[in-house]
Amino acid sequence: MDGNGRWAEERGLPRLEGHRVGADSVRDITRACRQRGIKALTLYAFSSQNWARPADEVRGLMDLLEDYLHKERSEILDNQIRLNAIGDLHLLPSRVTDPLSALRADSAHHQEMVLTLALSYGGRESLVRAARRIAEAARTGQLAPDAIDEAALTAALPTHDLPPVDLLIRTSGEQRISNFLLWELAYAELMFVDTPWPEFRRAHLQACLDGFGQRERRFGQTSAQLRSDVGGAQ
Repeated sequence: MDGNGRWAEERGLPRLEGHRVGADSVRDITRACRQRGIKALTLYAFSSQNWARPADEVRGLMDLLEDYLHKERSEILDNQIRLNAIGDLHLLPSRVTDPLSALRADSAHHQEMVLTLALSYGGRESLVRAARRIAEAARTGQLAPDAIDEAALTAALPTHDLPPVDLLIRTSGEQRISNFLLWELAYAELMFVDTPWPEFRRAHLQACLDGFGQRERRFGQTSAQLRSDVGGAQ
């Protein structure tokens, strides 16, 4: 969800104002995804590297996150959304982790949609933790080294219970992944849009979904193979 700070600066506003308006986009996009039947939405809200930002901006972001968790609690529960979170959550202040933990617990049985917040999250950091878990399992004899495969690594990641990523959307014109879901994005379609996150609403989302629907996802196969598979299925 990129471009909040720059959007504000271009308008002569404090950077935090961009994050505030960006929270409105979060609400609109989450509702739009649920209404369109999208079963899993992951929002990169705060990266491991974002801790290096100015202290007042970090504090303001934590304020907005705390406010979001309180204000959206009813909508999440009323619409059968399961709230999930990944990242180094222990680094977040208790005023964030307390309502986050409570809402995760209270929505754990919901099945309409999974909304995952990536908080204090980094893809490399996530892979390092997964490697440590696998190494410990091998050390204690719970996992044989020759049994370490893609499935074993996937199972050690915090996203293990989420479906494979189909589409990554990055806003504001930046064309990089920025340490997000590095393992999970292996076969995802990537879409970079110029619109900054504070302006990104459901019409922009629909344009991205329409574009995604026109892409040919081959997963290593050829176009001819895919056409043959479709024909055989008929």
